[in-house]
Amino acid sequence: MIVFWIVVFFGLITLFASFFTVKQETAALVERLGKFHSTRHAGLHLKIPFIDQISKRMNLRIQQLDVMIDTKTLDNVFVKMKISVQFQVIRNQVADAFYRLESPHDQITSYVFDVVRAEVPKLKLDDVFLKKDDIAVAVKAELQDAMQSYGYDIIKALVTDIDPDDQVKHAMNRINAAEREKTAAEYESEAQRIRIVAVAKAEAESKKLQGQGIADQRREIAKGLEESVKILNVTGISPHEASALIVVTQHYDTLQSIGANNRSNLVLLPNTPTAASSLLNDLVAAMAVSNKIEEV
Repeated sequence: MIVFWIVVFFGLITLFASFFTVKQETAALVERLGKFHSTRHAGLHLKIPFIDQISKRMNLRIQQLDVMIDTKTLDNVFVKMKISVQFQVIRNQVADAFYRLESPHDQITSYVFDVVRAEVPKLKLDDVFLKKDDIAVAVKAELQDAMQSYGYDIIKALVTDIDPDDQVKHAMNRINAAEREKTAAEYESEAQRIRIVAVAKAEAESKKLQGQGIADQRREIAKGLEESVKILNVTGISPHEASALIVVTQHYDTLQSIGANNRSNLVLLPNTPTAASSLLNDLVAAMAVSNKIEEV
């Protein structure tokens, strides 16, 4: 009876050992007596107990490997670059991916170093930033050719970070700041020039209008004086006396205007009873001299 239960026990163990499951997006490598036998994908599978062994379960999902590289540019600037390589085990080459490469990550890293250190020294620092996509394409092309035969498919290669030396970054920031300050100064100078031109044009227009106003004022004053002389002549006053009366009237009007304005500057004018007569005589004498000069 005991022997029977022992046989049943070992039979159940053997039965359970004959079945195994493989998870989704995973592949199991089965070896028979130490030699590769088959690749099993997701689902329930059967194997010979104690003869067949699962040597490795391979991940078939897309994986990412980040590689940090120190390299030098054409203008002798050292930069740190981060290359992200996305790769995947080819479903029908799972055995090659496991048996042919002991460390696929190290293999991929070596190829990335080789490509980047061959491409970046050809470029200046500014061009490295501009052509990072070209560097990524070169890395992917090189890895695709090298790794496909080993059972790995390179999905994408990305240049995710470019980090120059701190002193270089500070220098680049100073250069950019200087360029922006230069541009700002040029715009400010142009704005100042426009303001000066606008003020000059406005002042010229103001002077022109002011001159026209003064001319119109003097014209109206002359007309008023002419009418005043005519009116005084009608009343029997001679032209000489009428002119003297008008000059005296304007003289006192001027004094009254200056006194009414408390913000006016100090003006010294002759202010004697004979001042108006003297002004008139001087005016008549000057006009007479001018007429003689014109006749000559």
